[in-house]
Amino acid sequence: MNTAEILRGFLVLEGIDGAGTTTQASLLGERCAREGIPCFLTREPTDGPIGRLIRSALRREASFTAETMARLFAADRGEHLSGPGGIRAALERGELAVSDRYFFSSLAYQSVECDPDLVRELNRRFPLPEYLIFLDVPPEIGEGRVSRRGEREIYERRDFQSRAAANYLRLWEDYGASGMKILRVDGTEDPGDIHRRLWSFVEKNR
Repeated sequence: MNTAEILRGFLVLEGIDGAGTTTQASLLGERCAREGIPCFLTREPTDGPIGRLIRSALRREASFTAETMARLFAADRGEHLSGPGGIRAALERGELAVSDRYFFSSLAYQSVECDPDLVRELNRRFPLPEYLIFLDVPPEIGEGRVSRRGEREIYERRDFQSRAAANYLRLWEDYGASGMKILRVDGTEDPGDIHRRLWSFVEKNR
């Protein structure tokens, strides 16, 4: 388990594909704007050079081994965290940093096809977020949502998502006593209802 520092004011949304992390991140950003709370809304993979390379591989425009993908995600994360205009910089400005995915995604996803020990080592030194929100959705529900988007990415397969979902469940057991403020939500609920639960959770724990 990662026992690194906890970054105050850093919130991460996690879940399998189709769980609704992007929707909820967007809703949190909009709510912060309405409430006058400075917010840095971001995602992984990032829109930086390494993140763009990862996204090209996800779209099957490039091909890498599972180990290379794990290393690329970790490299992108390092820049996301500490590079110019990254998460640490936003927190230093006093902003709430909201990220659609973080290293938990690597532990859940890359560990399906890559040596889990390597994935853990690549991500061991990354700090923990203050808030971790897991949108829990059955793989068949996530698959149905993903199918409506059009062309699928390389990880958007039922067998892969089922294994990633099982990895996520083990992660919550591992990190339950980490000091993070963790909320597990039924991701099949109405998006508006989920948002209200998330906002109440953040407000209560600020």
